[in-house]
This record gives sequence, structure tokens and C-alpha cells, in this order.
Amino acid sequence: MVMQVGSMESELKTLNSKDLKPNGISKSNIGDGEGEGDDRPLLKSSDSTTTTSDTIEDMEKKYAAFVRRDAYGTMGRGDLPAKEKLLLGFALVTLLPIRVVLAMTILVFYYVICRVCTLFSSPNRDDEQEDYAHMGGWRRAVIVRCGRALSRSMLFIFGFYWIPESHIPDHHDADGNGSSFTHTKNGDKTQPEVGRPGVVISNHVSYLDILYHMSSVFPSFVAKRSVSKLPFVGLISKCLGCVYVQRESKSSDFKGVSAIVTERIREAHQNESAPVMMLFPEGTTTNGEYLLPFKTGGFLAKAPVLPVILRYHYKRFSPAWDSISGVRHVIFLLCQFVNYVEVIRLPVYYPSQQEKDDPKLYANNVRRLMATEGNLILADIGLAEKRIYHAALNGNNSLPSVLHQKDD
Repeated sequence: MVMQVGSMESELKTLNSKDLKPNGISKSNIGDGEGEGDDRPLLKSSDSTTTTSDTIEDMEKKYAAFVRRDAYGTMGRGDLPAKEKLLLGFALVTLLPIRVVLAMTILVFYYVICRVCTLFSSPNRDDEQEDYAHMGGWRRAVIVRCGRALSRSMLFIFGFYWIPESHIPDHHDADGNGSSFTHTKNGDKTQPEVGRPGVVISNHVSYLDILYHMSSVFPSFVAKRSVSKLPFVGLISKCLGCVYVQRESKSSDFKGVSAIVTERIREAHQNESAPVMMLFPEGTTTNGEYLLPFKTGGFLAKAPVLPVILRYHYKRFSPAWDSISGVRHVIFLLCQFVNYVEVIRLPVYYPSQQEKDDPKLYANNVRRLMATEGNLILADIGLAEKRIYHAALNGNNSLPSVLHQKDD
């Protein structure tokens, strides 16, 4: 509901592209160690007006984590069969407008709830952040409960009528009582750690991920500062307790997003009333079959994490937001009567001392565990390669200047 806008805005600015050598993709073994312009041609080279099938195949092998494999084809521009065109045309004039009206009604209704609950209240202002997440009492309870219920209602409107959830048992718990233990280097159990996880770690497939996590735990996210100024969405993001990114800030007292996120995670781990953080450590979305390298920001706090895996299943249109424009994706998604997502919840992951001392090791171990339990393929490419793939699909073969900038 909230972060979709910021996520789309960030992705839609990555379309000018450059030539870079992408890394390969490999299957995972736990034991071993979008916003494109729709009027431009697919994979059109700068010195040729046609592209061979070999070139397309090479691109899809290199950037497999971002390749669409549904009936709508690359960038959602595939040649649809007559039956699919008929279904799409019917949904465009019936289902789409109904869902848009209902979704906007929920958004405005929740905005009014947030506005009423924050009347005569001053937001927290610390480290160039501003939020209402630490507001207590009945106001906070209303914001959270209504936010969770309306987020689930929004998913229902979008066609996610039921969402199956499975819980992976803690294999390290020999007593079967559900407690989690840390492990020493030689595998011996130590006393279980106490306290809830400070952050939820999830794979990132679509802007729809945000809605699910809001309906589940109503966490705080990381968002661009511009999101806080958007109509309706801005206030809602403040009630979520979003950490805003403002990379251009030069003030001497600005800690940086990483430091603020680490502080928030520690607070959530130690304080039951503090909002839990929600992070997508891959840094961008995939087609749902792969797991990209994790950034270490969510693991610097040395606090336990809760890994959650989202798997979107489809027969016609894939809900994954990988290499398709935001507008086209929303239209096709809302025209699909039923959409499917499966949720796999792993046990809380308590880091060993070695993992606490090495955030990169901690992040890699959690990533490998998620890949194994979610049957995902580990890929060693990332946002830079995604930008290259998007630009190539749009016929731009020059290296974009954005690749020299820091990732969001």
C-alpha cells in the first residue's frame, strides 16, 4: 500500500543502460560453502535493426533472475493467443475499474484513520527522520490493527483470496519445544537467546511483498524521503515508521541509513513495543526463482532475524515485477481474476558469535538457508546487471551513469 510507490519510482529511473560483464548464475547447495518504455524495441542493437535468437538466448542466460517466463512474455509484450486477448479485454472493462475503485477507497479510508489517530500528536524527529511509529496507547493499536486488516483486504481485492503459510520447524531443537539455540563452531548447543527478532528478512519479488508483510507484522521499511511527501502515502509511511533515505544530505549529524537501521533493529530486538524492521537484502526484485546476494545492512546489529520466503505461483501472468513496466504490470495483475502467493516462514535465526563478528558470513548463511528451504537458485548478479538487462531490452547498449552511483 505504501512502499509500492517508492519502489516503482526507484526502479523506473534505472532504464538508461551500459555494458558491464555480469557474473554467472549457479544452483545452490547448502552444504557448499523495471519501468521500461513500452514503445521501444526488444534487444535492438545500436548498429543493427534486428537481433538474432542467439543474442536473446545469451541475454536470458546471463540475466536469468530477471527473465519473465509467463504467457505475456518478455516485458509483458508477448503475442497472446486469441483466448487470452479475449479474457484480457473483458477484464479491462469490468474487473480492472472495480478493483481500482475499491483499492483507492481502502487507501483513502486508511489515510483518514491515520490522520485521526495522529491529530494533536507530534511525530518523532531524530537523525533527519520523522515518524509516528513509537506512538503508544489506543492510537498505535488502531493504526496497527487497521493497517494489517486493510492490507490483507487490499491483497484480496488484487485477487489473493487465500494465502497459504507454512512454518519450517527448527531442526536444531532436539527437545521439540520450539526454542532456538545458538551454535558454537564445533556444533555444540549453547543456551537459547532471548528476545524477539529485530528484523524480518525476505526475498523480493514484487511490490506486493510490501502488502503481505504489512498484513502480517506491520513492520517499518526503508523508503526514499520523497515518499514521505506523497499524498495519502506519506502519512501512512510515517505511521509505519519508515526510515527515509536522503543520500544528498550533507549535515554533519546525519548518521546514515545503515546506522539508523542498525539502531532500529537493536531497539526492536530489545523492546517489545518497538516496531520490527523489514528488509529486502537483495536490493531489487527478481522473477521469484532466484535469490540474489544479500547486502549486510540488516545483519550489522548482531540481532536474530526472521527469514520469510514468498513464492508467487501463476498460470498466465506472473505477479513478479522483474522486467516489465510498473503501469503495465499493475494493469495485467488487476485483470487476472485469481493470483497466488505462498509464504514459507523459517524459524528465527540466532547468529553464532562467529556470525556476529562477521556480518557478511551471517548474511550469506541466512541466504543459503533461505535458498535451500525455498528451493531457490543462488545468483551472483544484482541491481547493476538488472539495469543492463532492462536497458538492452529497450535497445540502449551504452553504460548508464547510474551504475557509478550507490544502490538504493
